[in-house]
Amino acid sequence: MTVFEERTRRCRDRLADANADAAVLFPSTNLFYASGFREEPMERHLFLVIPREGDAAFVAPEMYDEQIRAASWVEDLRLWADGEDPMALVADLADEFDLRGGHLLLGDTMWALFTQDLRDALPDATFGLASEVFDDMRVCKDDAELDALRTAAALADEVSVEIRELGEDAIGLTESELAAEIERRLAENGGEEPAFGTIAGSGPNGAKPHHRHGDREIERGDPVVLDFGAFADNYPGDQTRTVVFAGEPPENYEEVHEVVREAQQAGIEAVEPGVPAEAVDRAAREVIESAGYGDRFVHRTGHGVGLDVHEDPYIVEGNEEPLEPGMVFSVEPGVYLPGEFGVRIEDLVVVTDDGCERLNDSPRTWEPL
Repeated sequence: MTVFEERTRRCRDRLADANADAAVLFPSTNLFYASGFREEPMERHLFLVIPREGDAAFVAPEMYDEQIRAASWVEDLRLWADGEDPMALVADLADEFDLRGGHLLLGDTMWALFTQDLRDALPDATFGLASEVFDDMRVCKDDAELDALRTAAALADEVSVEIRELGEDAIGLTESELAAEIERRLAENGGEEPAFGTIAGSGPNGAKPHHRHGDREIERGDPVVLDFGAFADNYPGDQTRTVVFAGEPPENYEEVHEVVREAQQAGIEAVEPGVPAEAVDRAAREVIESAGYGDRFVHRTGHGVGLDVHEDPYIVEGNEEPLEPGMVFSVEPGVYLPGEFGVRIEDLVVVTDDGCERLNDSPRTWEPL
């Protein structure tokens, strides 16, 4: 039995616990997690139907026949040609599995077009979200997943060091040019593709937490927020460092950087099994608040990382979910001073039996290497 088939069987057991009759997945990380087949969302109808009783089945365009059979353990493919009605195949499956009046869990990211088609085809059914089943299944990673995440973290570390060694050569580059260089090196070092839009926020742009990159040229003394990662074996890296490539930084930069570094360390030291997720957020936030920058820490301390770059558990006040061994998440406090600069330091950690393992180990200092 493949790991994907085993996951589907676990999904089937959890459907019963959720009083659901089937999960209907759209191209997404949940579909890959259960089937082994990965595809991007598109305008054509492609579903994986996992009934509580019976074998899983794909409804898919016939052009995907060989791809699905090569990637997935699922043998039941209901294929449709362009010009045919794919919802007729869905209706057939609904009759076979007695789903017309059932409770169906739909993929959380399924496009509205397809959810509406399902509602029209199955007007007597009720609907929920597949996250009711999959979030708990995916939140603790198995050994193979952890190995992939370690590989992705090591890749980010390697490129982090390479980029910081640019030193003076980074001065005069635009943020976009620096981001392109980061992504080129990620690919050269074995990354499958960027895990998200690379962030290279220089000077005042670094004070915008999710500024990507633009035409601003990096100047001497600029703090530059570098947040990037790439996929390895389908799992992403995600690391942030804030550096000054050359020159003297702003007057209060060293103080702010040290506050953020201490906050991140406090957050990581708070990680252990049984601790609520919000305690990690609180530990990091207290350091920043004590230093007088509490109102400039404007986001949660972290997010889970797995097949999705952002997933459970979220490290935020109000999340009382106890941490468990195998959970992987970021610890990334930041301070953002509008019009001046921002500082963020981020590592991924995995919860262990007695604490956590830090997956990133590139230098967290701000000086060039």
